[in-house]
Amino acid sequence: MNANKRREIFTRLRAALPHPTTELEYTTPFELLISVILSAQATDVSVNKATRKLYPVANTPAQIYALGIDGLIPYIQTIGLYRTKAKNVIETCRMLVALHDGQVPRTREQLEALPGVGRKTANVVLNTAFGVPTIAVDTHIFRVSNRTGIAPGKDVEAVEHKLMKLVPAEFLLDAHHWLILHGRYTCIARKPLCWNCSIADLCDFKAKTPLPEKGI
Repeated sequence: MNANKRREIFTRLRAALPHPTTELEYTTPFELLISVILSAQATDVSVNKATRKLYPVANTPAQIYALGIDGLIPYIQTIGLYRTKAKNVIETCRMLVALHDGQVPRTREQLEALPGVGRKTANVVLNTAFGVPTIAVDTHIFRVSNRTGIAPGKDVEAVEHKLMKLVPAEFLLDAHHWLILHGRYTCIARKPLCWNCSIADLCDFKAKTPLPEKGI
């Protein structure tokens, strides 16, 4: 895919959604961090349902740490892998209080040192909470990048590296959210909605799905 086509793709995505953001519900960088930790192998919908009950009760590192693992589990047990996530969240809260004065660190190295925080989670927090132009490649971004030809790669790090290099600078801050949302609602895994896609004519995907017939 050439640079002009790539720029036009992001121009259209921006026109359709000028101010994209995460679908996770949060009010502080700390709430976002915890929500992203909880969202691993889970839907944003399930995480939001849990945190709507949790955050009014405890939404600081000290408050959640005070709950302990057994106190946190009832709030998040509807989320997959909740026992492991509870341990990670409590230890993360302990470290934030002990090492960072209860604040979410703003560097990748410090974020990735927290339990349950890998490169993808760190990228989400840096981008969404602190406005750093990073791209957290999840399953949606990986699929869209490869299927469309925007930034094909054999693994998530390869795709991330290509996106950071190839996405025009003016789109880089919001590219993460545009690609996720496009993959979540239009360029879906099994049968992409190519007939309802604003960038279908620019996409390299060979097996575009036609408009479904009525009644099907």
